[in-house]
Amino acid sequence: MSLKELITEDMKTAMRAKDAERLGTIRLLLSAMKQKEVDERIELDDVAVVAIVDKLIKQRKDSIAAFEQADRQDLADKEKAEMAVLLAYLPARMSAEEVTAAVQAIVAELGEEMGKKVGPGDMGKVMGAVKAQLAGKADMGQVSAAVKAALAG
Repeated sequence: MSLKELITEDMKTAMRAKDAERLGTIRLLLSAMKQKEVDERIELDDVAVVAIVDKLIKQRKDSIAAFEQADRQDLADKEKAEMAVLLAYLPARMSAEEVTAAVQAIVAELGEEMGKKVGPGDMGKVMGAVKAQLAGKADMGQVSAAVKAALAG
């Protein structure tokens, strides 16, 4: 069963259970997926669905920070509940140690390909390679920090 089908089934289950909050979040996710399919005239695969879920989670994190800064705990709690529903659709994340090891391996590989030591000026190339391999598997903020540390050292 694809991730898209799983999300659709979860929507039906939430409807039957009359779980309005979960249903609203799932509908929001399905809406974002449908929008992407219509805009780009494509059929989403699991990787694209994970990218959309990641984007929605990042939006929730930003909203939570803004609401807490504005002392609106009620709205922050609503965003946290939505984020919890969305997190269920992400694959297991890599640990910080695994991310660091993967980034160092990619940096070493790129250094061999380019025939020189990879430095801070190569951040774009490294992030492109890392993003291709770790997208959906790791938090990209954590990946970015690991890349900066690997290029500085």
